[in-house]
Amino acid sequence: MQPIIRPETLGDRREVENLVRESFWNVYRPGALEHYVLHRLRDDPAFVRELDFVMELGGRIVGQNVFVRAKIRADGGRDVPILTMGPICIAPDLKRRGLGRKLLDFTLERAGECGFGAVCFEGNIDFYGKSGFTFARTFGIRYHGLPDGADDSFFLCKELIPGYLDGVRGEYATPEGYFACEKDPDTFAAFDAQFPPKEKLKLPGQLFDA
Repeated sequence: MQPIIRPETLGDRREVENLVRESFWNVYRPGALEHYVLHRLRDDPAFVRELDFVMELGGRIVGQNVFVRAKIRADGGRDVPILTMGPICIAPDLKRRGLGRKLLDFTLERAGECGFGAVCFEGNIDFYGKSGFTFARTFGIRYHGLPDGADDSFFLCKELIPGYLDGVRGEYATPEGYFACEKDPDTFAAFDAQFPPKEKLKLPGQLFDA
């Protein structure tokens, strides 16, 4: 059975949000907030609607990815338009079967076809490197607020148009839409309460305490 990758519809939204919640639950922190971030991003002016995709397998939505407009503030003062992406996920019971790579490669190809020049993203080079991402420092791009000499191996970049970042040196900052939970924790809590109860666990390897 081959997966189908298609645009997300209005009717998919709650199913996709639940998929994202399940996929990220207790991964980076006790619980998850990525489903709320996605919920809010869809109404953000920077959200790229033509690059909002889901993956279906046997009639079930098993994956999703979205893209958001971002920029590099070049050292000379100009803004270089790029994309960031995510949340991106595959259903927990279907991970490590190659579906994530198929979804990622398909959506990156579509982003390039839409004329976007590059993507900056926070992720694991062991996975994303297989799809052409490399450390953003290779392009002379710094992560906003990160001290000199700090570990920046999480900060990745991929050109979608070869040479798009030639001569660009500057700083990237995560778009404001990704901080929806921090800005309005009460609304986030009310939103999360609409989903089935799940136990929040503090586990080894998590990046955040809450």
